[in-house]
Amino acid sequence: MASLVHHFAPRTLPSPSSSLYGELRPPLPTLAPSRFAQSSSRRSSQPRHPWRSRRDQLRLRFPSLLRPLSSPPRVSSKPAAGSFDSDGEMKNPSFVEFVTSERVKVVAMLGLALALCNADRVVMSVAIVPLSRAHGWTQSFAGIVQSSFLWGYLLSPIIGGALVDYYGGKLVMACGVTLWSMATFLTPWAAETSLWALLAMRVLLGVAEGVALPSMNNMVLRWFPPTERSRAVGIAMAGFQLGSAIGLLLSPIIMSRAGPFGPFVIFGLFGFLWVLVWLSVASSTPHKHSQISQYELNYITSQTLASPLIEEPKKSKVIPPFRKLLSKWPTWALMSANAMHSWGYFVILSWMPVYFNTIYRVNLREAAWFSALPWVMMAVLGYVAGVGSDMLIKYGTSVTATRKIMQSIGFVGPAIALLGLNAARSPLAASAWLTTAVGLSSFSHSGFLVNLQEIAPQYAGVLHGMSNTAGTLAAILGTVGAGFFVERMGSFRGFLMLTSFLYFISALFWNLFATGPNSIDFDRRPS
Repeated sequence: MASLVHHFAPRTLPSPSSSLYGELRPPLPTLAPSRFAQSSSRRSSQPRHPWRSRRDQLRLRFPSLLRPLSSPPRVSSKPAAGSFDSDGEMKNPSFVEFVTSERVKVVAMLGLALALCNADRVVMSVAIVPLSRAHGWTQSFAGIVQSSFLWGYLLSPIIGGALVDYYGGKLVMACGVTLWSMATFLTPWAAETSLWALLAMRVLLGVAEGVALPSMNNMVLRWFPPTERSRAVGIAMAGFQLGSAIGLLLSPIIMSRAGPFGPFVIFGLFGFLWVLVWLSVASSTPHKHSQISQYELNYITSQTLASPLIEEPKKSKVIPPFRKLLSKWPTWALMSANAMHSWGYFVILSWMPVYFNTIYRVNLREAAWFSALPWVMMAVLGYVAGVGSDMLIKYGTSVTATRKIMQSIGFVGPAIALLGLNAARSPLAASAWLTTAVGLSSFSHSGFLVNLQEIAPQYAGVLHGMSNTAGTLAAILGTVGAGFFVERMGSFRGFLMLTSFLYFISALFWNLFATGPNSIDFDRRPS
């Protein structure tokens, strides 16, 4: 009887560290009972399985192992732009993190758009030679045909800048690329119809391309922190300059196979394709981007001093305060810098194929090669200038001093190089001096072009438009004036000396009146 009682008597289960469980698995460390286990023991006096409390302890120590499947997904944690140091603070991204970030993908798309912008623009610089021969145009009239693009470009940057400040860079850029691609695509039809139709297409091209640079500046302002904006502009403008090289190099090849209007059709179709990709992958601000990681978004917002600039664009003012902007000397410094930069840029862009053809008697394809090399150099040095500018600011040089240094190189360097070009006696020497002049002018991208975003960020679009209009007037005067000058004087040399002198004067004016961020109150009424 005693043995039966002993057999059916209640028994206590062995502890997890006992020999019975030890035969099945190694002993487990003893942990303090969890709050969940303590509250459960208070709610119920029922005996618990010995492994249930262990599960509760694991849940507290490793919550991700036992997270319910229905928990909401986390934001992507890929280290696309910036990571954290041991103190939990955001640190600067590595080179690999920078080039693979979403913001660099956005600026790369902007660079591709600017490449198409310039390629569509320079095709006429090559096509003007066979067109002039076919129609019997003089040098001065050829200059008028080339400058017709600038007629449309004259006022559209101001309107485009206001639209960019109101609607954001994504939508305005898409509309601009669509219009200028259509104008480029229809140029062959217009040329076969009448001279007025051809001029109308060139004017439409200028109107549409007037929104390109304000849109680029708007997107860079919202997507990049201040310490990365110079190199972002360098990447975008590298595409701009490579577009010149691509247009000048490929146009003669395409023309030899598809006729003088082949490049217009091909470049126009590429523009339509770009718009489809842009609308599907880009967003006006980082907050709206579906693929951006939380790390990159935090990096952009934490590094940006004026956080409202990366939010939704303000729509309070449709008509910009022109009087306030024009009442400040830094505005005039920006406008004069853009005017000089555009004068030199468009004179070289429009007339260098003709220059090599008439001065050194090289054929059209060779002239295109000599004229294209400087734009490749400009793309490379433009990015180098952007990185150097960001490094100067990072290591303590003031923004104002940095912009003056970069712009001085961008003006004084080309001035000296053009004097060397004037003295060249061979096409190789001329190409070397021309490459130096155009390459050094790319330092202006880290001078006045970035400064447009800094001195009045709330009016960056319209300020860019105003300076672009001043630049367009100078470009028209320079492009048409070069044609008349060559026709009257029979040489480019005097015009190159005039351009060099203007570069020196513009460098002096910039260093006297340019300034950096937060130096001028553009919202105060002029006295």
